[in-house]
Formats: sequence, C-alpha cells, structure tokens
Amino acid sequence: MDISTNPEMADAAPAPHQPPEIFRKDYTPPAWLIPEVSLDFALDDTRTKVTSVLKVTRNPAADTDPNLRLNGDGLEAVSILVDGAADNSWTMDGGDLLISLPGEKHEITIVTEINPSENTQLMGLFASGGMLCTQCEAEGFRRITFFPDRPDVLSVYTVRMAGSKAKFPILLANGNNTASGENADGTHWAEWHDPWPKPSYLFALVAGDLVANSDSFTTMNGRKVELNIWVREGDEGRTQHAMDSLIRSMKWDEETFGREYDLDLFNIVAVSDFNMGAMENKGLNIFNTKYILADPDTATDGDFDGVEGVVAHEYFHNWSGNRVTCRDWFQLSLKEGFTVLRDQLFSQDMGSEPVKRIEDVRILRLAQFPEDSGPLAHPIRPDSFREISNFYTSTIYNKGAEVIRMMRTMCGEEAFRKGCDLYFERHDGDAATCEDFVSAIEDGAGIDLTQFRRWYSQAGTPKVSIRLEHSGQTAQLHMKQQVPATPGQPDKAPMPIPLKIALFDRTTGKHYGEHLVTLSDAEATLSFDGFTQPPVLSVNRGFSAPISVEREMTNEDLVFLAARDDDPFARYEAMQDLVVGYLVAASGGGLSDADRTSARASIGEAFGAILSDEALDDEMRGELMILPSQTYIAEQSVPADPAAIHDEREGLKAWLGAQFTDELMAMHQRASAVPYSMKPEARGARKLKTQGLIYLSSADPVHGAKLAKKQFDEADNMTDRQGALMVLCGLDQPQREEALAAFHKRYDGNALAIDKWFALQASSLHPDALKHVKALAEHPDFTMTNPNRVRSLYMAFAGNPQGYHGSDGAGYELIGDVILALDPINAQTAARFVPALGKWRKFEPKRSAMMKAQLERIMKADKLSRDTLEQVTRSLG
Repeated sequence: MDISTNPEMADAAPAPHQPPEIFRKDYTPPAWLIPEVSLDFALDDTRTKVTSVLKVTRNPAADTDPNLRLNGDGLEAVSILVDGAADNSWTMDGGDLLISLPGEKHEITIVTEINPSENTQLMGLFASGGMLCTQCEAEGFRRITFFPDRPDVLSVYTVRMAGSKAKFPILLANGNNTASGENADGTHWAEWHDPWPKPSYLFALVAGDLVANSDSFTTMNGRKVELNIWVREGDEGRTQHAMDSLIRSMKWDEETFGREYDLDLFNIVAVSDFNMGAMENKGLNIFNTKYILADPDTATDGDFDGVEGVVAHEYFHNWSGNRVTCRDWFQLSLKEGFTVLRDQLFSQDMGSEPVKRIEDVRILRLAQFPEDSGPLAHPIRPDSFREISNFYTSTIYNKGAEVIRMMRTMCGEEAFRKGCDLYFERHDGDAATCEDFVSAIEDGAGIDLTQFRRWYSQAGTPKVSIRLEHSGQTAQLHMKQQVPATPGQPDKAPMPIPLKIALFDRTTGKHYGEHLVTLSDAEATLSFDGFTQPPVLSVNRGFSAPISVEREMTNEDLVFLAARDDDPFARYEAMQDLVVGYLVAASGGGLSDADRTSARASIGEAFGAILSDEALDDEMRGELMILPSQTYIAEQSVPADPAAIHDEREGLKAWLGAQFTDELMAMHQRASAVPYSMKPEARGARKLKTQGLIYLSSADPVHGAKLAKKQFDEADNMTDRQGALMVLCGLDQPQREEALAAFHKRYDGNALAIDKWFALQASSLHPDALKHVKALAEHPDFTMTNPNRVRSLYMAFAGNPQGYHGSDGAGYELIGDVILALDPINAQTAARFVPALGKWRKFEPKRSAMMKAQLERIMKADKLSRDTLEQVTRSLG
C-alpha cells in the first residue's frame, strides 16, 4: 500500500527500510560447495577468536559464478587467505564477504573475532551465566564466521576449541570427541569430528562448568551409544525423566520408523538463556532448561509431558531434519511438520492416545487457527519471506504435522511407513524439498496425491458445512467446502479433506462402523441406507482433517454425542460445540431468556453425563470438563467483544459449579485421596482436582479460595500446588497473597519455578491483572534479557483474555511498550509479541482501533529490527 496516497496514513512517519523479499521461485543452487570445514576456537567471554578453513569446490549443478559468497552478520575479517596466501580480491556486499575465485578448488582461511558476552540476541555464539553456547538456526552461524549460511551447503566439520580449564572445564561440539589435552598455561583443548555432512544451522558448540547424567543405549544393530545430559551442578537430580525419555525415543524410532542412531555419542546441554525450546544440532542437542529439568516438586504433569515430547522431537530430527535436511527455508515444514507428527505419535504411544490428540488439537486451535485467519496467514510451504525467523510458526509446525497426518490417514499406517522408508532411502545425506516428501509417500504408498499438494500451497483453514437429511431408510450427507481468502491468495481451489464419520442409531446408541470419506470437490453428497429413523452424525472423528466444521445439529444430538460417542475426540468436540454455540450467541446478544435457559440445560445434561460416566478414565474426564478458551470463542465471533465473551464464559462456569457443587466436591475428595505417582490414574486424579476447583471457586469464591488454599498447603507435588495457586491468583481473596508469598519463598532461586510464579499472576482472571503485571516488571527477579522470564510475564499477559483486552487499551499499550523495549535486546523474542496486536481486525471497533494504533506507533520507531518490522508491516497491510 502506497502511504502517500492513503489518507488513513497521511500523518504517518516514512516507512522504515524493508529488507528484501526472498521468493521460493528464485531458488538457485549454490555456485560453490564446501565439502570440508575446520574450525578453531580460542574461547573467551569477551573476545573469542575463530579461525575457519574452508575446502571449497565449484558446484557442477550450478551456473558458473566466480564469486564465493560467504554470509556475515556484524563480522569483520581479521585476515583472509586463499590457498595459503593473503588475498585482496575480496569485497563486501552488505554483511557478506565476496571472494572472486578462478578454477575449481580452493582452500579459504578466515579469522574473525566475536564478543559472546554482548550477544543479547542469543543467535550465534553467546554467553549464558558463565557458559558459552551457540544457536545457529536459522541464520546464526553467520554471526560466528563468514560462511554460505544456507541449508543446502552440507559439510563435514572438524572442530578444535581451547580455553581456560577453570572457566570452561567441559568442551563439547557436534559428532565424536577425537582428542583432548591440557596446556601449561591453565588452558585445555578438545577436538571433535562429525562424519555426517550437515548444513551450518546444525553446528553447535558448548563450553562451561557442567556435570552430566550419563547412561547408554544399545541400538538395534548392537552398537552402544553413550548418552549424556549436561547441566549446571545441582540440577543433575532433575534430569532423569529427560534421560528416560531419550532412551524411550531411541527405541520407539527404531521400532516405528526403522531409524537407528548413527554416532557413538549423544549429548544434550540445558541452557537457561535460549530463544527456542530446543535445537537438534547433530549429536549435541541444546535445550532450554524448561524442557530438561523436571521432578515432582518443581514440574507439573504438563511439564513432564513437555520434556518427554521435546526430547523426542529433537532426537527424531536426527533423521527427519539432519540426515535429510531441507533444501531452503521455504521447506521448513519438511523437517518440522514431519517431526512434530513423529513426536505426537510417540507421545500417544507413551500415554493416553485420545488425551494427547485432544491436547494437540487444542494447541492448533489456540495458535494456528487464528494465524490462518489473520494478516500473518501463510501456507505451510511459503512463497516468500523477508525474515526467516518469523516463519517458525504454528502453521509450519502444527498444521504441517496435521497435513502429513492426513496423508497417513488416507494411506493407512503400513503404506505410510513404506513411503517414509522410501523418503529416507532416496534422500539420505541430501537437502530435500516438501515435494520430495510427498512424491516418496505417493510412490511408496501407491496413492495419487496430485490434488493433495494444494495443502502445501494454500493458506487458510478450510470450512466444511455439513447437513444430514433423512428420508425413508436413506440418510444423505451433504458436504460443502470453502477455503477462505488470505493475504495474497483471494481465490482457492478445493482440497481433498479426509473425514472419518459414523452414523449412530439414536435408539441403541450404537453405530455400524466408521467410514473414511474424502471431500475432494467443492460439494458432495453421500447416501447411506438402512436407517428407519434419522441417525446422529459423528464427523471428523479423531480430528481427521484440520478444518472448521459447521454442522446443522440440534442440541439434543450434541448432548447424545457428548454423552455416548465412542470416539473420544468426537465426544470432546460435541461438548465443545455445545458450549461454543451457546457462548457465541450469548456474547453477541442473540439469546432470549428462554433460549439461554434451554441451552444451559443441554450443556448441564452433557456435563452431568461426563461427571457420572464410570466407564471414563479420569484423564479423559478432565479433558471433557475443560471449557473452550476465550481465544477460540473469539475466533467464532465476528466481531469479537472480549468483555462480553469473558462475562458469558465466566457466567457459565459459575452456573455449572453451582449446579454440580455436590458432584464436584465428591470428585475433588475422591481425587485427593489418590497418592502421587506418574500412573495414569494418579495423573487423572490431579487433573480432576484442579478442574473441580475451577468450577467450585467460580460458583462460590469464598469457599473455593478455602478449598484451593487447603490443596495448596497439602500438596506434595507441583501439579496440585500450581493448580491451586492458579485458581487463587484469579480470586480477590486473602488466601491469594498468602499462597503467592509461600510459593516464592519455597522456590526462591529456582528459575523455572519462579517463571511459573510470574506467569500465574500475569494470566490470572483477577480484575487487577494489569496492575499486578506492571508491579511484577519492577520485581528484583524480573529481567528483560532472559527470554523465559520475559515470556512468563508478558506473553502470559498477552494471552490473558480479560487483562490484556481491558476497555481502556492499557493492555495493548503495555505490549507495545514491551515490543519497543525488547526489540534492540532480542529481536526474535520481540517479534513474537506482534501477533497479539495483529489480530486487531477481529475485534469490535473500539478495541480494534486501539490495537491498530499500537502497531502504527511501533512502525514509527527508529532502527526497528527486520524481525519486528516484517511482523508489524504484515499485520497492518
């Protein structure tokens, strides 16, 4: 949009300089390859010297280009040698180093110096509490040394590092440790070699004072692999769950996908300052401490699940990401979507399959559906980007996993495995594309995926409207799909949508088999015979497709499914539909008193059936009790009024708590009698305890606060303690401050537990949440330089449906201030706050205008990072 001709932007400041847009269609192979790299690090907190020796060869698959382009970001070369001699033929193109080379092969030696302690962006080589470590995905290696920092340049790395033995007693890098020694001056050194070619984004180095929890794993071919999880001294006692998860992951990947680990050593290092959850560097995974450290006193059941899932995810990348990497960053979902599916399947097998499926769908709807319907919508294989770090999105990861899961559903598990085997066989050691993966599944499974490829190129969540008609003994299922317009994609073609369905006999409560039907056209009608009365339709069972279903169903039929459907997800979905339909209508002012009474009665009937169903296990019962989030309800409301949605949702919660007080109290007492363990029945009991507190405290805050404080005081684990504190944080009762003070005193000095303390207050339903957040920002434990701490306070608040969306716009202003303050410190983290403001089009006019005004304010800032600038520009565009 040209701001000079747009009256709405007439008073705006000139747009900041935009980085160039990079297009997938413009991909060209690298002119030069680098089969071997030798790196020598002289380590120091403030002055690390890096000497890189690159063996370069001309790429026969590329056009002839004499220039070797070596990417750099904030680097200056101390010296450059070409084939051992000083060379003056090089030039700089922005941050990149260009060297003009004749012939076919050369050796390039480059010396750079960097200051890890000043690297607050946490990309490249940075310091974290006396430790040195790296993060190179996506483009961090260019902050260490000049290199063709792109994923299709694969090299064999040999690394030597030396530094103070007192300061850095442990020296780690990718691959296997080949040599080490000590020097007379108090320094020591270590050499590492990784025999497997890898792109620069998978390079890793760690130097610090660490201790290890060590174990081993014997692969399916009898090779013993040494396993180490490295942490700061004192934390090793909280690493056993991570180690057990790693061993289970290695075994599962062999049994399920036939993938065997390929080095003699597998190291994990936990770091407290980290932008991401974890990184799959070859043989040396670097993790945020959040996804390694766990014990019953400091970690919830959800934390234990998170550790298990992320450890598995990064390990699975050894094949789906490392041995087969992505050709370019447009193919990011090739490794991330596939690996998310693999970790989801693993977690399903390790625990409750239906509960895991519901949790994954909840995350998709909370994060990805809003992304798909907003200004930041993009296909899982984008066509262009300006800053690649902005494409580490829920679309790439979670929707990418759902798309591959659909292929698995359409093929069947056995055929899908054949396709995966073919993919790994064809592309081992290569930089591949999404098309390569689809082709392998197509060939291996013997299925035509021509039309299915549209899932990779079209953004937006398909909407499928479904209507069931009955006449005589025939039921007709009418289906219609529509893929909404998204930025840059106004018109969409129909996509194949696999739907698992079942038709229930409303008298017997049974169905006659599940069917898999695929809606490939814009509209379709299917007929089913043998029904003397209208059946009840159960559709998208197991969430077989990542779509939004609009179905014409009575509350009576939804209650039937919520109480009796044998597919756990479909049962959950019926309960969600009952509640969402009611809350959307009620918050929009579209319900009469009679309709409100009738709708609540239906919800109460289904809720009561869930509480009383003895066949349900408690983990599933707990899931069925969870109300749809305010964010998801807002997605269904156009425009959304956050205050009205909040009031109606809280009103329903209080009504259910009052209607079922006796049942909820009995459930809480029953669950409280179950001793702590990690067994499913004990986990289910803990989930029910907190769910019971949520409803009881909504109905009677005074009694609820007493019950929550009792649970808090008697808790022997973090799940119960945090659940009780979460409830108390939302109540204006005296027990709130008592519990908060006790929690902080108990965990003072434990960073991950104090993160919870911040987050619980920032996300609470307390009417003074904004005031509390501003006070917490001045707390001695708060810092803007640690991403975990920033997210625990401000990201939690940005997800707070009441505090953030206050009618005066102060919540929006606070997040705008955070983005501006954080951007020069850590641009990646700052940019991730922009989507909270970027949803401005979805809300009622007053809030919409205030959110947009904050984006415009940020846009005027000087020296805005590329990360934040792109997010703001797209959000306003």
